[in-house]
Order: sequence, then structure tokens, then C-alpha cells
Amino acid sequence: MPHRYLLFFLFLSNTVLAQTDAVIFAPDSIRRTVKATRTQLPIRVDGRLDDAAWKNALPTGQFVMVEPKQGNAVNHDTEVRVLYSPQYLYIGAFCRDSAGRRSIRATDFRRDFNQRAHDFFAIAIDGFSDRRNAMMLSTNPYGTQRDLLSFDDVLYDTDWDGLWRVRTMRSDSGWTAEFAIPWQTLRYPKSSDSTQTWGINFSRTRRMTNEQSGWSRYPRAFSALRMAYAGQVSGLQPPPPSPNIRVQPYVLTSFDRYRSTGVGSPSEKTTRDEMVKFGGELKWAINPNTVLDLTANTDFAQADADRQVNNVTRFSVFFPERRQFFLENASLFGAGLSPSPDLSGGSMRIQPFFSRSIGLDNFGNPIPIDAGARLVYRSLKRNFGGLLMRQRGTDQSPATTFAVGRYSQNFGTQNRIGGLFTVRQQSDLSMGVDSVRPGVTNLVGAIDGFFRFNESHSLSTMLIQSASTDGRDRGMAGYAQYYYTTNQWKIWWTQSVVTKNFNPAVGFVSRGDVIATTPGVFWYNRGRWIPFKKVIRAFEPGVTVELYHQASTRKLTEQVISFNPIWFNFQRGGYFGVIINPTKQNLTEAFQPLGVRIAPGVYHYTRYQYWNASDPSRKLSYTANYETGRYYNGRLGTLDFTLRYAPLPHISLAGRWVRNQFRNVGEEPTSPAVDLYSIEGRLALNPRLQLIGFYQQNITDGQRLNARDTYNIRLAWEYRPLSFLYVVFNRRATNSLARQDEQHVIAKLSYLKQF
Repeated sequence: MPHRYLLFFLFLSNTVLAQTDAVIFAPDSIRRTVKATRTQLPIRVDGRLDDAAWKNALPTGQFVMVEPKQGNAVNHDTEVRVLYSPQYLYIGAFCRDSAGRRSIRATDFRRDFNQRAHDFFAIAIDGFSDRRNAMMLSTNPYGTQRDLLSFDDVLYDTDWDGLWRVRTMRSDSGWTAEFAIPWQTLRYPKSSDSTQTWGINFSRTRRMTNEQSGWSRYPRAFSALRMAYAGQVSGLQPPPPSPNIRVQPYVLTSFDRYRSTGVGSPSEKTTRDEMVKFGGELKWAINPNTVLDLTANTDFAQADADRQVNNVTRFSVFFPERRQFFLENASLFGAGLSPSPDLSGGSMRIQPFFSRSIGLDNFGNPIPIDAGARLVYRSLKRNFGGLLMRQRGTDQSPATTFAVGRYSQNFGTQNRIGGLFTVRQQSDLSMGVDSVRPGVTNLVGAIDGFFRFNESHSLSTMLIQSASTDGRDRGMAGYAQYYYTTNQWKIWWTQSVVTKNFNPAVGFVSRGDVIATTPGVFWYNRGRWIPFKKVIRAFEPGVTVELYHQASTRKLTEQVISFNPIWFNFQRGGYFGVIINPTKQNLTEAFQPLGVRIAPGVYHYTRYQYWNASDPSRKLSYTANYETGRYYNGRLGTLDFTLRYAPLPHISLAGRWVRNQFRNVGEEPTSPAVDLYSIEGRLALNPRLQLIGFYQQNITDGQRLNARDTYNIRLAWEYRPLSFLYVVFNRRATNSLARQDEQHVIAKLSYLKQF
């Protein structure tokens, strides 16, 4: 183990902590307050804010700059008003801008849009005033919606879709946003008091100058979701919380065609299948803290298709969950270690529960789900939930029952401890006449904790044990991750372990039989010495270390020291960086990236990465990453280039090219070129009616005979809030020894009714 790197890191960290002068201020002792005004007057939600009711609402403004100069007065202020009626909470915002329409940046109408590419105004609501949890609703100048649930500004349900409306209007003096939020969508306590006071904050980003501002000030190292810094809204008289039910049935019809060519045979076999299917979901808010979700004959036809990935690392590829039922409350059940953009966990991912293990096989093909239920309870003191799913048996896979349970207890200001268990129970599977594969039950138990010692210091940890009835999956995994975050520094140390036989059958680990040590430090510097201040906002160099030892032998298997001497963040949102990666690989068995077989042995090499991106909010933008240098016993050059064009928010196009060019790599030195091409397009009449297309082709050495194609075309019409009509066309082809081609045409109509 190269102790010199760890000793150097410890010395550097201690020096940094002793010298830093971080401007992380404590939350204000007196919170900013905006008073809500009750109205009985009719309000037409059209983004104009010209109804008579708005004239009676008290305005608040004087936002404080968060970026680029924390604490300064903003260059473009925002004015907010709050109204409420027996049915809705209304929030109106006027985002002043001296440049008017010319300054507006919005690249598409995608729901849950990329905030780096849009102007937006956001509301963070803490209905229980616990200063920990929040619901955030945001919009861009064209009324596109983005919403999420936040817990301690650490865990996020980014794919939660709430039932609310917003309309916007653009003018020569800025843009306005008008929100109508049903009380049923909000969560708040049942109180005998005549009025309630909630935690709230408003934030705004103007992309033309990358100016970020907040109504109640907070440090730039955090976000507006750090509710300890939030203000409050007073004078609210919401109706008493009552159980509300959302029912969303669907009807689906599909046509499927499968074509295959046998190995060594020119003959082609074609099968067709047609189907009509009914099902649906029910969401019951039993009380303000408890929500029950039921699903029957579950279908995810509208879910986005998985993207192909050409992996040249020793880590398993992680494909994100895209199915809406499993995305809700993912933060409660999805506890574990995940890589972040700053690689604070290295490349390790350890999740005792990962929902893609339900209803999908190892290749991402759907397996029918008969029914499922999820119960979630959240409160100031504790959170718990349970998930139960029944997966239908097929000729290739047995009927399987999945059960997940989660509990966490809050204590102190922002600390919690908890536990999680999973069960996967497989039935016997008939393998033919008088042949049965016996079923197996896999069990996993985990305990975890999160401790925020103050605004800058935090620690998260988890210990996991797996077992199975056949005795094969007995093992353990765990991690501990310390964070120190200020406006000037981010320092972390992550230690994780996965034993050889650990198997979370309802979870995910990116690498087995490993001990990972991954410390790092980044310096966020905005000193006066930085040249070209009108172009460069910050200089952010850093060092990260990734050390991987085999858990069963304690031998070093991989070492990567990433020196990041150059990283400039530009004023308009782009960046440029250089990373140098001295690497040691100790292969204990053969490794085969993209079909190139590399023999066991010890390899030393250095790789160089060059990162560059333009302002993502402009009509034409790009992202480029080029990596070169030695790679095991040869060389590898990797280019990842994406070009985006959005002449209007109604039209957006993106093309991506990823090339891996090997040079004399492998047991028998070979030099293949593997190209992955992707094209995405979005044509939107408005945020509620869109045509989305995606195409991807994977080619080796320019030969189409070695190609793999995928494309997905989806028409999505939200004809009323959260009620959809989808028409989907999928095609996937794989070229190996046997060519397979499958096509699916699907029409799905869903209807949401809230009682």
C-alpha cells in the first residue's frame, strides 16, 4: 500500500484546514418573513399577474447574490407575492431584467430540465418547519416544470412529479411566473391554530451572466434547499389535511415483432405478438405523513430507453432507474454509496437496494410485474417505508417476490441513523421434464448513519450483510465517508469494502472483493490574481486518490492518482480542465474491455485527460473530453464529444460521438476502433406536447456487420396535469454470432383523477 500518498494527503488536508478562512456564515437568528394574503377573488393562472387579487398581496424582494459575489446586492432583483384560497396556494414572481427578452435562456421543454442550461425561478417549501426537509418547485421563462423532494440537502427525489400548475409571460422588462399549488400536493401538520407559518425560500438564476440569488441568504457552497437558512411565510390558513387519493388507470395496446438469424444459417425467423393491457396505480395520502402507493399489472412502456455504454474500466456499468413508480421516494430506499461528479466516492457504488433488480433482466429486458405496494411515512422524528413487489414467472426466470423495508431516526439538528433490509424469494423453476431448479431466498440487512457536525463537517456510513438459503451469498460490505465543505475547499475521505461472497441480490455493487480508499481535495479559488476576470470566474485545482485492494488477499489491484492542476470555470458557465492520472493495474485474471483480451499481470502507465465545455445555455453548445496515453500494454485514445443546437426552446438537437481507439493492446496486440454514435431530438409545441427521438449505433472498425442499433421515438401529450397519451416506437438490434432484431409499437393512455 503506497502510504506516502496517504501521508501526503493527510499533511495537505491538515495544512488546508489550519489555513482556510471559509466564509460559511451561520443562519440568520431573525428569519426573513413574507406574509400570505387570503383571497376569495378568482385567479386565472396565465402568467400575467394582472388579476385583482394580486394587487392585494404584499410584495417582497431584495434578493441577495449567491453567485458570483456572495452577499452583494443583485443586478436583477425579483419580486414575489403569496396568495392562498381554500383550494390553492398561489405564488407570483416578477423576475426583473433590464435586457428583457434578449437575456432569456432556455434550451428545451424537458420536464425536470437541466438547471445549468436555463433561467429559472424556484420555490423551496418546508411545510413542517423542521428546517430539514423541503419540496422544491421551479420553472423556466417558458413554464417548463421541475420539481423534487429534498432531505437535509443531501438526499433528493429528483424524479418526483407533483400535481401543480405554472404559467409564465415574457416582456421587455423581465418575465413573470404564476404558480397554483393544490393543498393536496403540499404536506403540512394538522394544527388547531388559526394560522400556520412555514419555512420557505425563493431562488433565481439568470444564465446570461450566471447570477444566482436567494431571497433568504445562504452560502454559495450550499443550495437553496439548505432549509436551516430559509425564511418563512406567515398567515397561512390551509384547510385541515385530509386523506386524498390519486387514481391513475391506463390502457395500452402494443404490436411486437422479433426477427432472428440462427448461428451460421441465412434463414430468418420472425414472430409477431399483439396485446391489449389494462392496469394502473393508486396513491393514497393517508395523512400528511403517510402515503400508500399500489400498482397492478405494472407497465413502464413510456420510460426512456437505456443508453449503450462502451466501458473500458474494471467497474460494472450502472444504468439509472427510469421507471416512474420506482423513482418516487428513491431517496428513502436508495441509501448507499454513489460516485459524485467530484469522485468523492471514487468509482465505487454500494447500494443494498436498487430498483432495477425488479422487473428487468440482466440485459435490461422487461419482466412482467403482477402487482406491488409501497408505504412511506416521513415526519420530523423518523422516516420508514416498505416495498412489496411480485414479479411474474416466465420460461427463463422464476416467479419472484421482493420485499424491502427501511427505517431512519432523526436526532439532533441534522443527524439520523437507520436500517434497511431486502428479501428476494425465488420460486422453483421448471427446466424441462423431471428437471427443476430449486428456488433461492437472498436476504440483506444494513445499518447506516448520517451526522452533520456543523455547517461544513459531515460523516455518512453504512454496514451491510448478505446471506442466502443456499449459503453462497454470505458476505459483507460497508463504507464511511467524511466531508468538509466550505466556499473555498472541499475535502473528503471515503473508505469502503466489499467481501468476496457479498451479493445484494436486490442491490448493486460496482466491484466485488475490494477494499477502496478514495480521499481527495479541491480548492475553489477566486483570488484577485486570476487573469481575465471577465472570462474566468474560478480556478479549481484538486487531487484525488483511488486505491483498490483485493479484500480476500489484501493485494493492491488498482491505483489511480489524479492530479488536476488546471481547472477554470468560466463566467458564462463553461469550463476547461486538465487531469493527469498515473495508474497502476494488477490484473489477477484476464480483462476484456470491448472485446480486447488483456493478460493478467502488473501494468504501470499514465493517462491524460482534457475537458472543455461551452456555455450550455446558448443556442449552440458543446462538451468535449479527450483522454490519451498508455493503457495496459499499449495505448488508448478516447474522444467523447457532444454538440447541442437549440435555435428555439421548441426545437433541440444533440449529437454525440464516443470513439475508443486502441493501439497494440492485449495478449495478441490489436488496434480496433470502437465508435458509439448518438442523436437526440426534441420537438415541442409547448411543455405538454412533445415528440422525442433517440438513435444510437455502436460500430467496431467501421464495419456495419459489427454494429448494434437502438432507437426510440416517443410522442408524449400531457392533455391534463399528469394525465398522458404516449405513442412509442422502439427498435433494438444486436449483431453477434446470431443477429436479433426487435421492434415494438406501443400506444398508452393514462388518466389521473385526484379525490
